[in-house]
Amino acid sequence: MNQNEISIFPLGEDNNAYAKYFIGKSYLKMLSTEQVVIMNVTFEPGCRNNWHIHHAQEGGGQILLVTAGKGFYQELGKSPRELHPGDVINIPAGVKHWHGAAPNSWFAHLAIEVPGTDYKTEWCEPVNEIEYNKLV
Repeated sequence: MNQNEISIFPLGEDNNAYAKYFIGKSYLKMLSTEQVVIMNVTFEPGCRNNWHIHHAQEGGGQILLVTAGKGFYQELGKSPRELHPGDVINIPAGVKHWHGAAPNSWFAHLAIEVPGTDYKTEWCEPVNEIEYNKLV
């Protein structure tokens, strides 16, 4: 697949630094590291990240801007939400969640780190394979 068919943003490199927190293959392109961190994250079909939490003493969290493909987002205790280009997800600090591609589609989003004090991400368990496969 041509990267221009995925998103207008560059595909980036293999997301090796965070590969242990993903099921499947993803790509990462840092778009901004000044003022606000903005990353283009691209997921191959079936790829998703583990459950995780963005922690901060004040502020923090994450905003996802969906740019291509079909994916899913889920907060702990809530039903998964299907995502399409143009969707925006606001994730407050302290909310356990996951996001990634649908089993049969590439997926890309911009991940914007909301500035906060003592910001860190806690990576948790993988998404349950049986539950994920029910999303088809």
